[in-house]
Amino acid sequence: MESKAQSFDRSITDGPLARAVWMLAWPTMLQNAVAGLQGIIDHIMVGHYVGYTANAAIGVSWQIIVVVIVFISCVFTGMVVLVARLAGANEPEQVNRVVYQALLVALGLSAIMGITGFLAAPALLDVVHAAPAVQHEALPFLRIMFAGIGGMMMVFMVGTAFRAAGDARASLRLGVAATILTVLFNVLLIPRLGTTGAAIGTVSSNVIVALFGLRMFFRPSSVIRFHRGMSLSPDGEIIRSLFRFGLPTGFQGIAMNVAGVTLVRFIGSLQHSAAAQAAYAVGYTELFSLITWPSFGLMGAAATIAGQNLGAGKPDRAKHGVALAARIGLGVAAVVGSAFLLIPGPLLGIFGMTEPLVASIGAQLLRFLSVSGFFVTVALTYTGGLQGTGDTRSPLYISIVSQIVIPIGICAVLQSMRGLHPTDIWLAILLGHFTRATLSMLRFRQGRWRNIGVGVGQAGELP
Repeated sequence: MESKAQSFDRSITDGPLARAVWMLAWPTMLQNAVAGLQGIIDHIMVGHYVGYTANAAIGVSWQIIVVVIVFISCVFTGMVVLVARLAGANEPEQVNRVVYQALLVALGLSAIMGITGFLAAPALLDVVHAAPAVQHEALPFLRIMFAGIGGMMMVFMVGTAFRAAGDARASLRLGVAATILTVLFNVLLIPRLGTTGAAIGTVSSNVIVALFGLRMFFRPSSVIRFHRGMSLSPDGEIIRSLFRFGLPTGFQGIAMNVAGVTLVRFIGSLQHSAAAQAAYAVGYTELFSLITWPSFGLMGAAATIAGQNLGAGKPDRAKHGVALAARIGLGVAAVVGSAFLLIPGPLLGIFGMTEPLVASIGAQLLRFLSVSGFFVTVALTYTGGLQGTGDTRSPLYISIVSQIVIPIGICAVLQSMRGLHPTDIWLAILLGHFTRATLSMLRFRQGRWRNIGVGVGQAGELP
């Protein structure tokens, strides 16, 4: 295969900016919405077939799993920085090398973390103070998910690589395929196996799609292509760059999700802990995803727009593209937040959460989340802009302040003074989101990212 046939979409750096942002954003927004729908279907089914303790079990388990996923995916953040910058500079062979090295590292990390998580699952559930009934449902789910974490990471890795190179539709096809297969498997397995069936369905579908996704790298027409003559050995320079840009994001993700686990622990200390954990699992993990998943799509679009345009020597275009993505996110947050305020009962009822106490706590949480949505979408979009240009350290520091110091600090102080109420935790979450949005936007507007070099295929170092 000849590398000259490989080309990138130059409309990202040369065409109308609004069209470029939307072209990158809508496939990922749709993919994430479909993936979020899968999680909603899982919760609906286990809620009806097993009960709200199963909803709490899946929510608690995912809170733990996401910590591991985010750490592994730090490699993908480093990959996005390098791929977007190199694609903007029109260096296809360097893009191919970076993606291959990211694949090697991700496979190794998935194996290590999967085995560790499988063995440590009981202790991890103790850490979050899951109620005994919740632990009973969560343990097999958690262990199966850790056993199959490699498949999930490969689907994520392939989609992220294509999106950073400008082909967001390839990522969409993989995501939709994984979701459809998961829903089909879960419809068959959850009625028979409960939460265990949900885990088996999720893992099996992702392994199948991962194998298909890896084949895409060998297609002659692919925007990223592995071919004969490529070096198959590890490249120390690229791997160091992957971790140099990615590790701050990994630590950021761990910090945020450890904060999430700690919040679950605070929720577990409430008087009606199982009901509150179920409300949190459905309200925050599932319904709030109607805002966060589109926002993550916009975050990915902002990262690609910013990285490619900086690589092409157009920093002002990068800045305007990120701001445009944030405005799209605010529109999504307004629509979904209105639904949280106007119809909380029907939304919670979809998940079988009709018991008065659970429904009351859930509706209360949704009122707070209707405001948080505006801050979350702004925070994620500007975080994407920072990370896409190579400033992966600032989001780490911002997350420590906004996701740990403020919400965890508020909960700890109130618990020591008078004991916690659900509204205390919901307010702490809201204040953390507000802080993250404000600091992320201010940091991006400072513009220090304009002088960051990637060190692979281009000169320059982090300031």
